[in-house]
Amino acid sequence: MKEKITLVGNGNMAYAIAAGLISEYEIELVGRDMQKLISFEEKLQKSITKTLFANFDATNKTLILCVKPANITAMKILILGEAKTLYSVLAGTAIEKLKLNIQAKNYVRAMPNLAANIGKSMTTLTGETACMNEAITIFSAIGATLWVSSQKELDIATALAGSGPAYLALIAEALADGAVKQGLKRDDAMSLMRGLFLGFSEIIQDVHPALLKDAVMSPGGTTAAGYSALEENGVRNGCIKAIEAAYKRATEL
Repeated sequence: MKEKITLVGNGNMAYAIAAGLISEYEIELVGRDMQKLISFEEKLQKSITKTLFANFDATNKTLILCVKPANITAMKILILGEAKTLYSVLAGTAIEKLKLNIQAKNYVRAMPNLAANIGKSMTTLTGETACMNEAITIFSAIGATLWVSSQKELDIATALAGSGPAYLALIAEALADGAVKQGLKRDDAMSLMRGLFLGFSEIIQDVHPALLKDAVMSPGGTTAAGYSALEENGVRNGCIKAIEAAYKRATEL
């Protein structure tokens, strides 16, 4: 018999997690609107248990909380009973705040990213160390995982791996725009950019960024000229500041 995991919320992240877990776990989905739960099930193309908050008791269940951070206080009256373990994917929502609003024996924070939709998330985890192995097992269903020792580290990881797809999307779009500006057709520029990111994602797994840069940059060459332009326009500092700003915002939520 499969272990049951209950997803609270029916948005994109809940769907990505459900899609990753459905082959190994029994899935229960909890929400406010039964039609949305039905649509979720139809999209998943697998049978799940669908429960409205009015009929939900969390006692001894394993919950994955996938609502918006602003809705955490509403959970206090919607989720009744003491859960076995609460896994929260809410950005910037500290365990202390989770404890004020949802009863559970154990608490773990998780920060997946957009690539969970294709099983390639980079998910950061922290919380009760007794739950570490279970947490890694659950979230490995949607990609790679990293357990860190503090909530501060998780908030920094949120700024890097959680928000990172948006930063890389900006860079990807800008590189393609640059090629179009110089005369390349848009479709060709997009194809080249996608091929670039596909190959780079494999190489960067084993090569330090500095060594990779040095390997591509020959003296007086095209890469050196372009790299110099990036430095002159503050791209490196902009990336560092982006992480700083996102981390600061995570601590404010």
